Amino acid sequence: QVQLVESGGGSVQAGGSLRLSCAASKHTYSRYCMGWFRRAPGNEREGVALIGSDDITRYVDSVKGRFTVSKDNAKNTLYLQMNSLTPEDTAMYYCALAPGWPCLLHPSRFGYWGQGTQVTVSS
Repeated sequence: QVQLVESGGGSVQAGGSLRLSCAASKHTYSRYCMGWFRRAPGNEREGVALIGSDDITRYVDSVKGRFTVSKDNAKNTLYLQMNSLTPEDTAMYYCALAPGWPCLLHPSRFGYWGQGTQVTVSS
């Protein structure tokens, strides 16, 4: 069982930045994918970014060039640096882990989820 705990959410004005963190409990998966997803009110959960154990990354088109996903293996921590935030980025953000391959940015691929952290961007 893998536990994931997000932090770093908050309220910012448009154009601002936030960095989300996701602390993961230790696990034994040699191949895995870690991702960030978000859900805005009235919308379905949307894949934002992922990073594989081989450091391959994927982003949804709407955040390319603004968000950067990274991980610190020594700290078992996943990050999402979010720059140039817009009100459309307002959502609950979740981190997730998928054992094995392939790394697909779709919720159904991920079996472990955190509780989420709220990001609110005002205009």
